[in-house]
Amino acid sequence: MRLNASAPPRRTTTPLPFVLAAVLLLVGGLLLALPDRAGAAADVLISQGRPATSSSVEDSTFGPEKAFDGVSTTRWASAEGVDPQWIRVDLGPSATVSRVKLVWEAAYAKAYRIEISADGTTWTRLANETAGNGATDDWTGLTGQGRYLRVYGTARGTSYGYSLYSVEVYGTTGTTEPPTGAFTVVAAGDIAAQCTASSSSCAHPKTAALAQRIAPSFYLTMGDNQYDDALLSDFRNYYDKSWGAFKAKTRPVPGNHETYDPAGPLAGYKSYFGSIAYPQGKSYYSYDQGNWHFVALDSNSFDDATQIQWLKDDLARNTKGCVAAYFHHPLYSSGGHGNDPVSKPVWQILYNAKADLVLNGHDHHYERFAPQDPNGRATADGIVEIVGGMGGAEPYDIETVQPNSQKRISGPYGVLKLDLTDTTYTWQYVGTDNQVKDSGPTYTCH
Repeated sequence: MRLNASAPPRRTTTPLPFVLAAVLLLVGGLLLALPDRAGAAADVLISQGRPATSSSVEDSTFGPEKAFDGVSTTRWASAEGVDPQWIRVDLGPSATVSRVKLVWEAAYAKAYRIEISADGTTWTRLANETAGNGATDDWTGLTGQGRYLRVYGTARGTSYGYSLYSVEVYGTTGTTEPPTGAFTVVAAGDIAAQCTASSSSCAHPKTAALAQRIAPSFYLTMGDNQYDDALLSDFRNYYDKSWGAFKAKTRPVPGNHETYDPAGPLAGYKSYFGSIAYPQGKSYYSYDQGNWHFVALDSNSFDDATQIQWLKDDLARNTKGCVAAYFHHPLYSSGGHGNDPVSKPVWQILYNAKADLVLNGHDHHYERFAPQDPNGRATADGIVEIVGGMGGAEPYDIETVQPNSQKRISGPYGVLKLDLTDTTYTWQYVGTDNQVKDSGPTYTCH
């Protein structure tokens, strides 16, 4: 292929027989001269099997991990007809990159960048292609250091998408392994309408399939798991046919619709989830993962003094460095339900305990807020709130944009993909079309 780039030189176009002869002579000479150092200068493959993400996938058989699995016949493919698109690999802390080799499928990039980042937010360019023609691109002589490397396509070479059989990153890895507490969580609220996959307009089977493709450590739900009245029979007929596939790995909380059950408030919810929703014998509970403490609350009963005292005691006992809470009713929302003051006392307790993140549903849209205090004042030591009510129920319009609201999306169904480490967190809102609709900043825990 043509070598036209604003980066260190890549492979030449010398005829193959001459290349092979020259390589054999050179290797033979090195082995004779320095037998104890044979291979010492070779680039080391550091990307194979590492965690990978992408801006989109064509379908679940073409996930980003396929470009890093070491199998020449599998591949990542993005959504068709959309620019830009990217694929990213986590190399571990302080990786040094000297070479990147790309093997394109027929759907190649005419223009793309190879970039590296320490935090997944700020990127430094290592190489730039402006006239690509597919096949194999072998970028050598690179100099870059960071944790994340991505291939960022800006112009497709075909009418399709971007597709890579392999992305091979060479160099050295740092001596520090990724944090042992690093993990991924999928979250959504307002999920199962009374429909099944037999209806093309039914959304919750699609969000469930997306959630499974992400393959997180576990799943969170932020209430209104089953519409309309959360009967046990409805849980079995609808929710169980989609999100029920990973019920054992789900950590739910109830919403207001769970209180409408004629058999009694939360009756169907409790019968369906059992000890999964009541692990401590109450409709609220807590648990730890890595360096994170999660608090699952029942916002239908924030006026219950017992739950409030439990929350204070639970946070006082916490020894983890990062804290996330999730419940149904958001204190702040730009959607139809708007702000819900019932959550303010709980926010104050969480803020006093230096909590980092609050996840909510109730309003059927996606929204993220800048860090703020319980009174809605922007502050660096505030809580980040995310509304993620697009799990499958009918979307609500954005009505009154609240202060500190940074991004709002209503319409596309999807889930939150939360990436957490011992000290940081970030997230993406991923649509059922496998496209990343929004990416949050990377925050450091308080």
